[in-house]
Amino acid sequence: ESPLRAFENELGVQPPLGFWDPAGLSSDGDAKEFYRRRVVEIKHGRVSMLACTGYIVQEFFRFPGYISPSSEIKFTDIPNGLAAATKVPAVGWFQYTVFCGICDLWLMHQVPTNPPGKLCTRLFGEETTNYEYGFLGIPGYLGGKAIADPEVKKKKLNAEIANGRLAMMAIIGMFFQDGLT
Repeated sequence: ESPLRAFENELGVQPPLGFWDPAGLSSDGDAKEFYRRRVVEIKHGRVSMLACTGYIVQEFFRFPGYISPSSEIKFTDIPNGLAAATKVPAVGWFQYTVFCGICDLWLMHQVPTNPPGKLCTRLFGEETTNYEYGFLGIPGYLGGKAIADPEVKKKKLNAEIANGRLAMMAIIGMFFQDGLT
């Protein structure tokens, strides 16, 4: 099997483009590198979907109260979009960074033997996978169950990858639009 056709049956290969790799990043057929890139693509897609949701929701809804009671900054005082980056106190950015780090390093860990995007926790040791996430990211201990039907699962995973790709482009577009206006 040629390296150019090595990944044509993977998730994310969808009509109308099929397997699309214009930069030739997977032309060597390295399965380990393809796996790493797919894991990163899914993670960035999930973050981008959340970012798009947050970008849109803040146009219509604000939490009541203070984001920083000591500085007397209310949630309603924070502007929309990129302008918010300079208004949120540094301690808030520190808390956000620590939370994202904890999620990435311990709570939502990608085990190399699992399929891309199937996360588990390593809160109690690297070898311990005491729970997994089910449908919609609901942890198993809260009743989240993985999709059993392989065809339905494949369809939903392909939809997640496609929506993640769209969200990555959308959030960049939102950033550009916000920066230009």
